[in-house]
Amino acid sequence: MPRFIYYAKDKDGKTTRGIVEAKDKAMALDILHRRGMVILRLEEELVKGKKPGWGQSVPLMDLVLFTRQLATMIDSGIPLPQAFEILYEQVSRPYFKKVIYAVKEDIEAGESLSNALSKFPTVFSPLYIHMIKAGEASGALSEIMERLASYLESANTLATKVRSAMVYPVAVLIVASLITAGLLIFVVPIFKDLFESLGGELPLPTRILMATSDILRHYALIVAIVIGILVFALLKAINTEKGRYIYDSLLLKLPVIGDLLKKVAIAKFARTFATLMKSGVPILDSLEIVARVSGNKVIEQNLLRAKEGVKEGESISKPLEKAGIFPPMVYRMVAVGEQTGELEKMLNKISDFYEEQVNAAIEALTSVMEPIIMVVLGGLIGGIVISLYLPVFNISKLLQQ
Repeated sequence: MPRFIYYAKDKDGKTTRGIVEAKDKAMALDILHRRGMVILRLEEELVKGKKPGWGQSVPLMDLVLFTRQLATMIDSGIPLPQAFEILYEQVSRPYFKKVIYAVKEDIEAGESLSNALSKFPTVFSPLYIHMIKAGEASGALSEIMERLASYLESANTLATKVRSAMVYPVAVLIVASLITAGLLIFVVPIFKDLFESLGGELPLPTRILMATSDILRHYALIVAIVIGILVFALLKAINTEKGRYIYDSLLLKLPVIGDLLKKVAIAKFARTFATLMKSGVPILDSLEIVARVSGNKVIEQNLLRAKEGVKEGESISKPLEKAGIFPPMVYRMVAVGEQTGELEKMLNKISDFYEEQVNAAIEALTSVMEPIIMVVLGGLIGGIVISLYLPVFNISKLLQQ
C-alpha cells in the first residue's frame, strides 16, 4: 500500500512530520483529519531506488531558474537539504517536484549532489553533471552553477530564435495543406459531375486532379495509414545511428537552412566548450560532452575524432581542420587560442560571432521564406483553379462532341 509523508499541526498546535499508509491521497487526508490534524503538506513517499517517472523532461527555463536559485542559496550558506526543501516548495511542475524531493532524500542519505542528479538523465544532461562535479571538486559550486545557469539561458535563447523562425513557414504549410485537401474533397467533385454531364475528353491536368480527388474521397483512410506507416518507418530509420548520420548530413546540405543549422551548431560547440573549460572540466571530457550535446551526428563524430586526436597528442585545431565541417576562421582561432593559452577566450569570441551570424541568418531566412511560400501557395492553388477551368475554356468544343 502507498505511503504518504505528511507535515501537520497536531491538537496541541505543534508541527509534526510522519508517515501514513493509505490507498490514495484522499484516504490519507481522511485518516489524518480523523486524528484531528491540520495538514500543512502531504506527498506520496517515493520508493527508494525508484525514479519518479521515466523519460520525462523539464522545460529549459525551469531548469535555468532552479539552477540560479540553488546557486544563490549555496552561496548564502544554506545547507543542500534545506535548499532543496525550499526549491521543492517553489516548483510547480509535479514531475520536477518529485525529482527535487528524490534528490533531497539522496543527499540526506549521504550521496553527493552530482551523483543524486545523475539519476535523472532526462532532466540533468551530462554537461550539467560534469560541471557540478567540477564545482564540487574545486569548492566553487555556487560560482559554477551561476555559470551553468547563464550557459543554459544562452542556449535556450538561441534555440528559441531558431524555433521561432520555423513556426511561420510550418504553420502556413499546414494551413495550405488543409485548404488543398478541402478543395479536393468538397469542391472538385462538384465540377466533376458537371464535366461528366457535358461528356468529351478532359485535359490531362483536369483528369489528374479528378483522380487525386477520387483517391482522397474514397481511400482517405488507406492514404492516411500508408502515410502513417511511411512516417513511422522514416522516424525509426532516423533513430538508428546510420540513419541519423545520413539525415543530419542532408540537413547540413540544404540551401539556407543547412547554413543556419551549421552556424547554430558551431555557436553551441564554442559556447559549451568554453563553459566547460572555465569550470575546470578536463579537456578530453569536455570534447566528449560537447560532441554528445552538439545535436548533429556529423558534427558529433568529427568532435569525437578530434578527441581521439588530442588523446594521441595532436592539437585541437588539427582534427577540426581535417573534419571539413568547420570554417577556417573556427580552427584558426582555436589554433591561436592554443598557442597563446587563451583558448577559452577565443572560443567565447567564436560563439559571440556565430550567435550574431545566426541572428542575421534567421532574418535572411524569414525574408526569403515569405516570397517562396507565396510562390508555392500560388502555384498550388493556382494549379487547382487552372485545372478546373481548362475544360470551361474548351466548353464549346465539348458541347459539339
